[in-house]
Amino acid sequence: MNPSTAAWFAPLVSLLGGEKVTASEDVLLSHSGDKWSASHAPDAVVFAENTADVSAVLGFAHSRGIPVTVRGAGVGYVGGCVPAHGGIVLSVMRMNRILGMHPDDGVAIVQPGVITRDLQQAARAVGWEYPPDPASLKECSIGGNIATNAGGPRCLKYGVTRSYVLGLEVVLADGRVLRTGGRLHKNKTGFDLIGLFTGSEGLLGVVTEATLRLIPRPACRAMLAVVFPEFSMAAAAVQAILNAGHLPSALEITDTFTLEAARKRLGAGVFPPGNAHLIVEIDGRPAAVAAELEELDQLLQRLGASFIERAPDEVSCERIWQLRREFSYALRDTGLTKLNEDIVVPRSKLVELVSFAGMLESETGIPIACFGHAGDGNIHTNLMVGDYGDPAVRERADHALDRLFQWVLEQGGTITGEHGIGLAKKRWARQALGEVSCDVHQALKNALDPDGILNPGKIL
Repeated sequence: MNPSTAAWFAPLVSLLGGEKVTASEDVLLSHSGDKWSASHAPDAVVFAENTADVSAVLGFAHSRGIPVTVRGAGVGYVGGCVPAHGGIVLSVMRMNRILGMHPDDGVAIVQPGVITRDLQQAARAVGWEYPPDPASLKECSIGGNIATNAGGPRCLKYGVTRSYVLGLEVVLADGRVLRTGGRLHKNKTGFDLIGLFTGSEGLLGVVTEATLRLIPRPACRAMLAVVFPEFSMAAAAVQAILNAGHLPSALEITDTFTLEAARKRLGAGVFPPGNAHLIVEIDGRPAAVAAELEELDQLLQRLGASFIERAPDEVSCERIWQLRREFSYALRDTGLTKLNEDIVVPRSKLVELVSFAGMLESETGIPIACFGHAGDGNIHTNLMVGDYGDPAVRERADHALDRLFQWVLEQGGTITGEHGIGLAKKRWARQALGEVSCDVHQALKNALDPDGILNPGKIL
């Protein structure tokens, strides 16, 4: 332990107790990174168990100028919870209780360490639904979802996390506890502080409690899994489905590279021959879903689908979703490092995006796999590189990312739709935000965290 840490570590233990504070080497290592390549060990890890713990830690750190990086489940893709400046990692994973399910009010009240899938299951047990469904829902936490304003396949119909946050309890950088919003579905009193903290990536405060909107659970859902000969046909089908007046709960598209990787992982017969895959999910009342499924089947046949599988019930839908969730693992099986870029383009630019990715692949020699949320233009554009720790490989990959992000911004898109900026995309943040927006971000940061102790080294 270095001398500067030694000066405050013992007082921190005295403040919170030895069962909540550690500088054990293995714990520091396990809290040094997420799913991105960067890591940096903290000087101490605090396992908060309640709001009072979080308030005490931040008050303590504020008075001493100690960096604090809040951490949820640690499954982000952009280094958002990497303690880049050392200091304290503040884990909220012991704050994992569902404090209340209130279907009469259409809300759930949860602590930040609750796993997203656990909340979904609790809501369904009372006949309601919490729609946000990031692909990592079995392991990601609600606090992390709020920090990144996480999305998922069902954003097309139901929206992202922000659409479901009605109230927050947030501990500010100096230890004060702020409550904003609550159990009301309409509330226009003051500024939208909930929106300010949702997506703030731990730079403005630490969420310790969230009041989340629930919706009545749809009576049934169904799905079509469709193979097209070419990606352009699948992208055209996305527009045709929406132009025909359908609003699916999810529209997921997959390119050739990803399909081939999935066939190698899961078996060649899992996906019939074809260079693009489309998932169309619908939900609602049983009679309406059955009629719409038939309409969509006929529409997709007219659009040139070479294969259509119907999934008319919950079990068969979940089987197809499970295959979809294997795509990321299939790409990892290639042995290449997957740079998972969650860019967003206007939906009309899907074919152009994949064409540009193909051109970039040809010019750089870096394979690029595209799949994701076609309904809202959020396509995970994965650069598949060799040893990213090799400076030459990293330089080549970063140059390719420069070109990808520049093209995306020129099309009116953005460099992240779900994962956030973190460390991974910091170098492009100013270009993506614009000078005036960056100034406003900095002003907000200075107002709420004037000493810059919260998650330093990120975004700004």
